Amino acid sequence: MGWLLLFGGIYIGGIVAAVASAFKMTKFGFIMKLAKGKKRWAFLLSLLLMAAVMAVLVLTIKAMNAVLVFLHLIVFWLLADLVNRIVRKKRGKATKRYYAGAIAIVFTAVYLCVGAYLDFHVFETKYLLATDKNVGHIRVVMIADSHVGTTFDGDGFAAHLEEIQKAEPDILVVAGDFVDDDTTKEDMIRSCEALGNVKTKYGIYLSFGNHDKGYMNSRGYSGNDVIAELEKNGVHVLHDEAVLIDGRFYVIGRKDRSEQQRGGKRKSMEELISGLDPSKYMIVIDHQPHDYDAQAASGVDLVLSGHTHGGQMFPANILEALFHADDRVYGHEKRDNTDFIVTSGISDWSIIFKTCTYSEYVIVNISENRRN
Repeated sequence: MGWLLLFGGIYIGGIVAAVASAFKMTKFGFIMKLAKGKKRWAFLLSLLLMAAVMAVLVLTIKAMNAVLVFLHLIVFWLLADLVNRIVRKKRGKATKRYYAGAIAIVFTAVYLCVGAYLDFHVFETKYLLATDKNVGHIRVVMIADSHVGTTFDGDGFAAHLEEIQKAEPDILVVAGDFVDDDTTKEDMIRSCEALGNVKTKYGIYLSFGNHDKGYMNSRGYSGNDVIAELEKNGVHVLHDEAVLIDGRFYVIGRKDRSEQQRGGKRKSMEELISGLDPSKYMIVIDHQPHDYDAQAASGVDLVLSGHTHGGQMFPANILEALFHADDRVYGHEKRDNTDFIVTSGISDWSIIFKTCTYSEYVIVNISENRRN
């Protein structure tokens, strides 16, 4: 219900923004000239123009992104008008042409084009971690939130993995939301095959996120089909289980917390590490960064998460941090002896803009402290 209210509010806001933009358009001289100076006709003409733009955007970048374009446009337009009013007051006269509207339109276009670039282009982010445990050196590469079908299809995912291969990972970790409701079966299969082609020293480990099982049951395959296809390609899918690797470190994959919302269960951190050797380095894959206190108290060494998309768009990143929707929105922090890393994801769900972060894959180099 909460998500329905949120997205319903966004769509209603987008419609209001489009109508308000149409009203603003009447301030342009060419609109009034076409309407022969009649304000009512100028508004109707502007409304038709905004409707046409909205239709083109919906057809090319989908409804959610079209709505976001208009929401940004009206905000920037209001700010431009405010600045224009201040300048006019200081100058004591108005400009002959309506520069504020032109500036708002151009700024919105540039701003969101940069946001699209930061979303579609995948950067590399590195972290260096030290431990007192006898682990030698481990290079972990993490990806999350590929949501295959949003910014790349199965072949595009394969191309990104070819780039990631150059990092020569010891293990590759996929921290959830590998696919979602909009991922076609063909792209799901191609993406599983692409993961299977990645060469690592110790294998590929994946834990589900909240989207991997799907919500709408309309994509033509189930979560079990995803698991079967992944395992067919040599990917280790972990559901509340731990694997000891090379006798040096554990990879612990948690069920996503959405399992509880679906009426299922997942193990607590205490249950997950019960019986494990605490002298071994412990890496936890947990899609949602939402259990930091329990994870720090358990004494695991590293927790890898995604889900937040780095806040995705300003000011959502600030609001998420302010209201503590998750324990962390992005980046690295240390609590007690546990390191936590949240990635902004290699792609995102539905939205094609990132205006407060960027798409990435993460390389975590873990080394033991050398004792003299």
